[in-house]
Amino acid sequence: MAKVCPITGKRPMSGNKVSHANNKTRRRWEPNLQWKRIWVPSEKKFVRMRVSARGLRTINKIGVEAALLQAKG
Repeated sequence: MAKVCPITGKRPMSGNKVSHANNKTRRRWEPNLQWKRIWVPSEKKFVRMRVSARGLRTINKIGVEAALLQAKG
């Protein structure tokens, strides 16, 4: 399963882990994805989504239907 938020489009980033001695090794930053059951009033049922914490805030702020319409993932 892809680690991409369907609402915000957030996906893993890559970069360097830098130690105190300034040694650099490649690493990956994963988005904060959570499995959530979200109620969709128009369909009168729960939808299970793997959404990021930022995506969850967006859903809470503008509503699930508007968030799904402007989804980027």
